[in-house]
Amino acid sequence: MSTKSIMIVGVGGQGTLLSSRIIGNALIKQGYDVKMSEVHGMAQRGGSVVTYVKYGEKVYSPIVEKASADIILAFEELEAARWISYLKEDGILIMNTQKINPMPVIIGAAEYPKNITAKIKETVGRCISLDALSLAKKAGTVKAVNVVLIGVMAKAAGYDKDLWLEALGNTVPARFLEINKKAFELGYEVD
Repeated sequence: MSTKSIMIVGVGGQGTLLSSRIIGNALIKQGYDVKMSEVHGMAQRGGSVVTYVKYGEKVYSPIVEKASADIILAFEELEAARWISYLKEDGILIMNTQKINPMPVIIGAAEYPKNITAKIKETVGRCISLDALSLAKKAGTVKAVNVVLIGVMAKAAGYDKDLWLEALGNTVPARFLEINKKAFELGYEVD
């Protein structure tokens, strides 16, 4: 099997790092060699965060080069736009349509770009955009956006659902497991 790459992009506080651990655990359970890298940058709440997960028979580096990601999970629109050049031509972008204003927008030095989703859909072959925040609320917590997106990814990429639910159980604290399972299921049901 050739090496596959997943990028998880968002802002600090959205659960990108937990997502990479859930994804890594699920892929290890499936027998893959997995390498992960967490690029924190300005990882405090509101700053851009990207994590890389590479998997295959043998993986030597976790770093994902431009135009080589098989999947990008984008937790926020502007982050999707920022990292879209890393998606390979036949890759899948899974994008939460939530908007989180970066500091320049908050202080009035810039405007949040308009029509990001429409512009991205013009350039990407396969884009699944959804309001993951609403689904997370339906599951019981706004903090489950990450797991909703993992559910969407698991279905879109044809991964075995039960292995992902098991990985959730092995990664998420027990007191949050049921809410996260519900969030995963809601994401998995997205067409």
